[in-house]
Amino acid sequence: MLSLLLAATLATTDWMVVGAYFVVIAAIVCFSSRQVRDTADYFLAGRHIGWFVVGASLFASNIGSEHIVGLAGNGATNGMAMAHWELHAWIMVLLAWVFVPFYYKAGVYTVPEFLERRFHARVRWVLSLVSLLAYVLTKVSVTVYAGALVFKTLLPDTFGSPDNAFWVGAFATVVLTGIYTVLGGLRAVVYTEVAQTVLLLLGSAFITYFGLQALGGWGELQRVASENAESFALWRPLTQEGVPWWKNGDFPWLGILIASPVVGIWYWCTDQYIVQRTLAAKSLTDARRGALWGGFLKVWPVLIFLVPGLIGWALHQKGLLSIPAKADGGEAIDGDMVFPTLVADLLPVGLRGLVVGGLLSALMSSLASLFNSCATLFTIDIYQKLRPGKSQKELLRVGRIATGVVVACGIVWIPIMNAMAGGGIYKYLQTVQGYLAPPITAVFLLGLFWHRVNARGAYAGLLVGFALGLGKLTIEAVHGSSPFEAGSALANVADFNFLYYSGALMLVSMLVILAASLTAPAPEPEAITGLTFASLTEDDRAEIRASWNGADVALTVVVLGLVVGMYAYFSFWLS
Repeated sequence: MLSLLLAATLATTDWMVVGAYFVVIAAIVCFSSRQVRDTADYFLAGRHIGWFVVGASLFASNIGSEHIVGLAGNGATNGMAMAHWELHAWIMVLLAWVFVPFYYKAGVYTVPEFLERRFHARVRWVLSLVSLLAYVLTKVSVTVYAGALVFKTLLPDTFGSPDNAFWVGAFATVVLTGIYTVLGGLRAVVYTEVAQTVLLLLGSAFITYFGLQALGGWGELQRVASENAESFALWRPLTQEGVPWWKNGDFPWLGILIASPVVGIWYWCTDQYIVQRTLAAKSLTDARRGALWGGFLKVWPVLIFLVPGLIGWALHQKGLLSIPAKADGGEAIDGDMVFPTLVADLLPVGLRGLVVGGLLSALMSSLASLFNSCATLFTIDIYQKLRPGKSQKELLRVGRIATGVVVACGIVWIPIMNAMAGGGIYKYLQTVQGYLAPPITAVFLLGLFWHRVNARGAYAGLLVGFALGLGKLTIEAVHGSSPFEAGSALANVADFNFLYYSGALMLVSMLVILAASLTAPAPEPEAITGLTFASLTEDDRAEIRASWNGADVALTVVVLGLVVGMYAYFSFWLS
């Protein structure tokens, strides 16, 4: 199964490149650790980050090893279906112009802290606890699993066996990343991510280049893919023959249009993991421009992460590359092995080390961001609420301990994640997020745009939404291991397309929020001043207007133009 890969180990030159990467990272961490004096330094890098670093950090935090490995795998098995999630640069424009001004002016450490100011402390508690649980069970575990899979593929005999390489890679990266996050805090995270962004873009661009060379060019990729246009097109039909529309699992275009923005707004505009980078900016201008710069970088994963998966599939079809089959004994290729196979078989010595460095960058940057965000949520939203009045030194110590605990939880969850990730890890991630995102998205959108929404509505919407989302996830998990009777109510719930369910959950959450809000008095105007669009004062509006200029508008136009151009091209590229 792995006959070609077993012969492909890293050469001395590759190890030297990887070693040089770690030397650079260590130097940045040493410098950053000396700057940490209080919680503002540890959790928000002293609120002194410029726009270029903010944007690079946003991009590197988003592009973890599950993106590189998982996106290539989905490119090979589902074509351009996942491209919609990777063209969310337009939502980063929404972050820059709509959400960032409220977050930054509020001066908060965390997104749940903003919800407390807008609504009530209990709303903050719900979001903090759910976010912590979601980070450990999804992002940490999936990121570690994807990184360990690369170690298993590229270093199969280095530690005695491929399985040993998997576990050594998983534990080593989690522990090393945890150490530099504990020592350097967010300052270490964001500055290492600048270097990692360069490696991510450069290394993945080389994969695309050498893959197209081996295949015979872009035209040949189009020709091979067009022979399977139904499976590889950007837009998929609403129905499949013999399958009810609500069971169609082939990414129907209506489901994509409904669910993708819901998940995107939650992830890019309300998730602590991402928003924390903008909170660390040294000014509102840097926060907004950093989000726009991150949006510009976000456009390119379609070409350098998703397209290589298509290339790998085409090479496999032509017999120029051998991608291992799934472990279930069938003939279908294992999508999550596509990117590691491309690295092992196509890249020359030296460049292979560069790309492995890029993969390590992706893994470590995502984990570092997660560890720091989890520590921030726990320390600011939970510990400080339970033990008010603690000194900066005490909170800093608790933050570092919390980071270590999250590292330990990530390690404990690895064996469970290894058993769960039998399918494509990127689709798994989007499915879980599709069930968690709707109530959060609904609360933030309604909370910003309608002043009548109150604490009772927000609290009810989050509780009902999370209950329905986790209920669907649980039913799916049970159905996968022990199927319910065909045609039964539980079987129908389990088979209901996750894209449509995400949209329905968003609608239900909004209705609950609105209905519950109307059963209680409206918030006092002075309590929400500056926290909704309608309550912005003239001074607030003047300050926000003074924070942007023509450069921000031009960058916005460029980002939106690139997104429209990508959609226009890939909508018809196989016709």
